[in-house]
Amino acid sequence: MAREPSVEESADLQSVLDALDDADGRAIIRELDEPRTASELSEDCDIPLSTTYRKLDLLTEADLLEEGTEIRSDGHHTTTYAVAFEEVRIALTESRTLDVEVVKTDQTPEDRLADIWTAVREET
Repeated sequence: MAREPSVEESADLQSVLDALDDADGRAIIRELDEPRTASELSEDCDIPLSTTYRKLDLLTEADLLEEGTEIRSDGHHTTTYAVAFEEVRIALTESRTLDVEVVKTDQTPEDRLADIWTAVREET
């Protein structure tokens, strides 16, 4: 069964614009067809590792990437990164301000339920 996309409205407009305006950040997003580590992304994108970590932080803070944990048999675990959105929508509101929506997919049922309750609390 296909999951319905959900709209995450908590994304900060400026952080999303900054993340998408960065050429290295866009290269990282393009490379993430599956979860990867910072080292793998650094090598695949030909970006220094220290720069890769800064870009990953920028993308994660903008809610464009999500972090996961890869458990290895040797006991050393590592952080992986995956794309956390399907599309980004920027709209001009009635009050003439810009609004950003990050449309996410692959949410767990718990995440969808949390989104529903958040929307209900905001409506009341």
